[in-house]
Amino acid sequence: MKRRSFNLALILILALLSVSAVGYVLWGGRVVIEEYKTVGRAADIRPDYSGTVIPANIAPLNFVVEEEGVHYCAKITSKNGEGIEVFSRSGKISIPVRRWRRLLSRNKGEELCFDIFVKRASGQWERFEAIKNRIANEEIDGFLVYRKIYPIHNTWGDMEIRQRRLGDFEETTLLDNKFFGWGCVNCHTFYENSTDRMLMHIRTAKGPSMILIENGKAANIDSRSQFGSAPIGHTAWHPSGKMIVFTVYKVVQFFHMARREVRDVVDLDSSMGYYLLESESMKSTPALSDEDYLETFGTWSADGRYLYFCRAPILWPDRETVPPENFEKSRYSLMRISYNIERDKWGELETVLSAEETGLSIIQPRISPDGRFLLFCMCEYSGFPAFQSNSDLYLMELSTGRYERLKCSSDESESWHSWSSNGRWIVFSSKMGDGLFIRPYFSYIDGNGRASKPFVLPQKDAGFYDSYFKLFQIPELIKSPVPLGGGKLVGLIQSGAEGVGEMAITSATPAAGAEPWQWREGQR
Repeated sequence: MKRRSFNLALILILALLSVSAVGYVLWGGRVVIEEYKTVGRAADIRPDYSGTVIPANIAPLNFVVEEEGVHYCAKITSKNGEGIEVFSRSGKISIPVRRWRRLLSRNKGEELCFDIFVKRASGQWERFEAIKNRIANEEIDGFLVYRKIYPIHNTWGDMEIRQRRLGDFEETTLLDNKFFGWGCVNCHTFYENSTDRMLMHIRTAKGPSMILIENGKAANIDSRSQFGSAPIGHTAWHPSGKMIVFTVYKVVQFFHMARREVRDVVDLDSSMGYYLLESESMKSTPALSDEDYLETFGTWSADGRYLYFCRAPILWPDRETVPPENFEKSRYSLMRISYNIERDKWGELETVLSAEETGLSIIQPRISPDGRFLLFCMCEYSGFPAFQSNSDLYLMELSTGRYERLKCSSDESESWHSWSSNGRWIVFSSKMGDGLFIRPYFSYIDGNGRASKPFVLPQKDAGFYDSYFKLFQIPELIKSPVPLGGGKLVGLIQSGAEGVGEMAITSATPAAGAEPWQWREGQR
């Protein structure tokens, strides 16, 4: 009797274990859903990763299914190779990185389908219409560098330059301002999407600096002798790699109640100069430093023969009052000027597209690597589109001068943008998610200059953007990671006038026989 009871108990335990095993198999994604009801629409998901073009080397597009249910399943398939099934109880779909990479790499140029199933509380499974994307033949550069900052008004607080590997979710810190007195880290610029030659700009109690990184070595270029305490930013590398164009500006923030965005920014006075690497000298030319105009945001033609930049007349005689009179009427035109780097000689100034013609302010031009297209923003006024909800992206064909608004633009602000090294991808800053927070978005640009529907930078946690309150600013695509870690860069900044290891400190001086930069009255 006791033995029979023991056998019954053993059978019961084994039965329970088998049920648990079946349950594990089910939620491991290896059970086919055989009975379901078809729904005549696509499931709502966030972020919206539907109907777009993606690179084969992007991280998994994890998302949340926004449908009422108790269990969820996403089946991800393409033409070649084994598909992926992901089950979830919460609606968060987290796609395995390795299987995702394998599927995308085998299906360049093919369609990628997401079949979403939701089990309602009644026990009924429902299948939604497939969400379809296309995997591009061309990959995107492997890394993205951006600044992270809180959206606060009166201090920069925590500010970091971060580097994200786009093939997965690895993010590293390049610079953190808490290690050098909470100074400002404003811009970063890469020569041809490469980290062999790059610039970072900082402002500390010791003054502004340009950190130049070349072939794994860094130098702190101290511009104080030429520019007082003025910040330097918005730099652009000449295609030769021998010189850098930059902007010196006096920017202030203020507040008003005229629009939904109560913050505003105005450039009270700005002009442009250039730095010659070989002679370690800073110079300018009258066309880039006219005292009656604001000059900013330089970008070079692919052959290096022309510098494109933005220029607006200064409408306020008083450059100390904030906000200045007529600030809302300040609109920039797109200009260009020829340049011969071998002779260090500038040509005549030309208007490419005038604010009078568009009725809008033209700002932040960037030319594609092949020289065909010029990407820029237009907004109602000012040179700071991040504060203008009506700011959109436009693309100009340089050979014809024709331009149009890109379809990747939204009803919210689009601003800072950059090209991939192959000219097939752009990344840009946008508030399209909620109208408040700046996030990096990607779009594919085809051979005719048409832009695909944008998608936000993927995150490991599908609900990441629901609770993350920092802004992603100044996104720049690069082909390889920055060779110097944050510790070395911080050491350089903290060293002041002394080198750190292989790093050197240089001071900018005028070139022999050349007229030095003339500091303009009213700039800071």
